[in-house]
This record gives sequence, C-alpha cells and structure tokens, in this order.
Amino acid sequence: MRRVSLAVPARRSEVSVEDAIAMRKSRRAFKRSALKKSDLSMLVWAARRVPSAGAIYPLELYLVIGAVEDIKPGVYHVMDDSTMELHRDGDLRTELAIACLRQMFIADAALSIVITAEYERTTRRYGERGIRYVYMEAGHVSQNIYLECEALGLATVAIGAFHDEEVANVLDIPEAHRPIYLMPVGVRAL
Repeated sequence: MRRVSLAVPARRSEVSVEDAIAMRKSRRAFKRSALKKSDLSMLVWAARRVPSAGAIYPLELYLVIGAVEDIKPGVYHVMDDSTMELHRDGDLRTELAIACLRQMFIADAALSIVITAEYERTTRRYGERGIRYVYMEAGHVSQNIYLECEALGLATVAIGAFHDEEVANVLDIPEAHRPIYLMPVGVRAL
C-alpha cells in the first residue's frame, strides 16, 4: 500500500466560525478543477476533530479522490491527521455517483469523503444505544466538513441517499466498515 503524507494544517482562516455557520449551505455544483493538497489537509483535520462517546471513535474515513494536486486518483483510507493510504487505484468518482442513486454531480467533485462506521466498536460498550452515538458522531464530522468548506471557499453537500453495498463495493472496504454518509467536495462553480 502507498502512504501519502498530508501537510500540517494551517488552522487559520479569514472566516470566523460565526461567519462559516451563517454562510453554510449545501452546494451541488463544482468546477472541474483540482483541489489544493493543503485544502485536503484542512478537511481531513476538521473531519477528525469530533467528540466520540467513550473516546471509542467508530468512524473510518475514505477519500475517493479524482482531482487533488499531487495526489494520484484512487480510494484512500485516512490513517490519522497527516497520513492516508492508497486503498484502491483509479478515478472512481463516476462509479461512486452511480452507486449514489445516479446523483452525477458527485462525479464532478474533486473528491468525496465517505464516512463509514464500525458499529461494533461502540455497541460492545453501549449496546444498541451505541448505534445512535455512531450517527451523532457522523453528524459532527459532516458539520465540521461543511464549516471547513465555507472557511476555504469550497462546495460540499451531505449525501445519505445511496446503495450501501454498491458504495462499499466501489470503495472495496472491509465488511465491518459500513458507509453511512458521503460528502463530495470541490471548487465552487457558482
């Protein structure tokens, strides 16, 4: 497997949290432009800065990258804040869009962040109630991605409409990592 190092995030922007909240909007139109690697670093950092019930962290992030500067297209598994590992080679944005009920604007995004859950990590400790904690955490990740996109001037939208098995097959992920949320990200078209 090929590991890719991400830059240390700048963690500063000209957009306040309050402004990002006020401007937060779902955007489905993307320019066919590559994303900066530094923006990807900020998105990964923001997505991983969420509370977790019992500090268990049941979520795994996969990036379906098609157009990010200096990064080969493919599916990447986020290992930590500064490292991701190539999991599957090739530009799979169109296949992912088809698996997402043919929402073809997903194929126009530079990348998609797929939030997956290993429920058993949380349900081992909290029983069936742990499932709700997993969904709460996915919501925290989604909101952080939205706010970071606003701060960076990027576009995103939360996608919950997809065929779970088809998305899992496109990503070729372990059976225990179940896709629960997807966020295409790209340069704003409008």
